[in-house]
Amino acid sequence: MDQRGYEVLGPTIHDSAISYGPIHAIEDLPEGWTSEQGPGSYRLKRRTDGALFGYATGPKSLKNFLHPSEIKLFTAERTNGTFRILSNDGLAPRRAFLGVRACELAAAGVQDRVLIEDRFKDPIYSQRRAGSIVIAVNCSDPSSVCFCTSMGTGPRAKAGYDLALTEVIDGGTHEFLVEVGSETGADLLAGTEYSEASEELRRKSDEVTARAERSIQRQFENAGVAELLKENFDHPRWDDVASRCLACGNCTMVCPTCFCVTVEDMSDVTGDHAERWRKWDSCFALGFSYIHYGSVRLSTKSRYRQWLTHKLSYWHDQFGESGCVGCGRCIAWCPAGIDLTEEVAALRAAAPAEKTNGGGE
Repeated sequence: MDQRGYEVLGPTIHDSAISYGPIHAIEDLPEGWTSEQGPGSYRLKRRTDGALFGYATGPKSLKNFLHPSEIKLFTAERTNGTFRILSNDGLAPRRAFLGVRACELAAAGVQDRVLIEDRFKDPIYSQRRAGSIVIAVNCSDPSSVCFCTSMGTGPRAKAGYDLALTEVIDGGTHEFLVEVGSETGADLLAGTEYSEASEELRRKSDEVTARAERSIQRQFENAGVAELLKENFDHPRWDDVASRCLACGNCTMVCPTCFCVTVEDMSDVTGDHAERWRKWDSCFALGFSYIHYGSVRLSTKSRYRQWLTHKLSYWHDQFGESGCVGCGRCIAWCPAGIDLTEEVAALRAAAPAEKTNGGGE
């Protein structure tokens, strides 16, 4: 892939987590490592085999690279009293993503819907998406926070990839089944040595993801959740979760579908050089909802409620689908261990709260 001018990004061990990073050789992959995840918990753990992809998703997703956390939009330089605008219109990096999971493919599809297919097209995202190759790996070892089966997004990749691999380790054999999803993928495969998959390997590949699907214990009742949240705007459960929420925004940072940004201008002390940057923002930030004389959502309760109801309810109204793909990142990387599946289940189990007109707090 490097020979084609693509930077290869795949799973590496970095900062005590398995996360996307540059891949130059097979030794860069997390051979023999997996992750144990739970609410507010992530730990690396040694496996008993030499699996290269035997882990669940880490803190980074395709969003970190296709919709970067910060990017310079333009520079302004003043010379002899005249400003000259220098746009940041360089070529988007060409990247090949290795190890992409089914839930991440679904998340990229959600971001495509928001940032490419909606009324306003994001040129930065569009260029990066067009310059990407996606090599998926079907999930074999979901974590305890995964609930992709409830969202219909995994654990097996169904679309959105150029190539999809299934890692099959059985006794003394270590093989990969490869499925082609595009002409680009077929071209890539043609440049490597491979043999036609046997029926036995196909059967073992199917069993890998079937076993992964059976291992997922966390369930989320997705049906009717949009209406449930709308009807319980003032439910006392929001006060309960607010007492635990730190409003840190970790859930929005690791979420592979959250897309909110802000724009910041900065200049040097001379006033002759200025830059405009686009950076990720979060609805958990107090200033996110600032309008005219102040912020609309002053309480942690109102900000958590905004995040959850947008993700699971109003997203349907805006984009025709859920904003959640069941990857579980928001559960694992929440320092308070708040579990959105638990919060929704609590709303379902409790007596319906009185319907009110509601309002911001």
